[in-house]
Amino acid sequence: MPSPRSEAWAPNPRQQNLLDEVRARGAVSVERLAQRLDVTMQTVRRDIQRLTEAGLLDRFNGGVSLPPPAKPGATPAVAWRERQALKADAKARIARSVAAAVPDGARLMLGIGTTVEAVAQALSTKKGLHVITHSLHVAQALANHPDCTVEVPTGRMRSRDSALEGTDTVACLKGKKADIAIISSLGIDAEGHLLDRDGRELDVVNAILEQVTEPWLVVDASKFGQPHPLQWGHLRQMKRVFTEALPPSPMPALMHKLSVSLTIAS
Repeated sequence: MPSPRSEAWAPNPRQQNLLDEVRARGAVSVERLAQRLDVTMQTVRRDIQRLTEAGLLDRFNGGVSLPPPAKPGATPAVAWRERQALKADAKARIARSVAAAVPDGARLMLGIGTTVEAVAQALSTKKGLHVITHSLHVAQALANHPDCTVEVPTGRMRSRDSALEGTDTVACLKGKKADIAIISSLGIDAEGHLLDRDGRELDVVNAILEQVTEPWLVVDASKFGQPHPLQWGHLRQMKRVFTEALPPSPMPALMHKLSVSLTIAS
């Protein structure tokens, strides 16, 4: 079995529950995990092996714990793996729903984030795609797609999320056109503002929005009500929103008022 470190991978729902148990308690015995998850010891050990290979857990005699803080040079990669694992099942469901809505032959602009990366992975069965992305994670997820042209703009890469940024990136994106943009957001407030915490991304995402016919927002339901300091857009700019559960009030009513289509992934 290939190592999770060498391929796009995220925990399945059972493994995610195991991770949540360890995060809640700090360290847990294998026996306790088997009882809590109602599975066999063999299954727990197999999941622990997979999660340890991915760098998400550390094993000790009889149990597991969270890994120690990574060395400074490895922190971005470890942090990205942890973000991939967070709500992985919700992201996978959203990604399948989005992929089902993308027509063959579409020209897409894909933004950054682990949910968008999950969408990129789910596009593997689509034909004749042309994807423009400033996310190297997204580009890598599409690298082995047999029928997809991937275009990456020039720019300066930031280590936190392997995204390209700066005036060169913005200029390159403004020279492109696409049918659909697939982007995410760290938070959405009750008034419908789309929120982020990194100002370096604002010019890039707004350049993307200027070049597409249909902007689609992909967010797991936990993002509704999440506070962040920067506003980069508003729900009224979106054509569709994809999530995995009914958003809290007043979001459904607000989207209806704004004529934004809401898709809840099954």
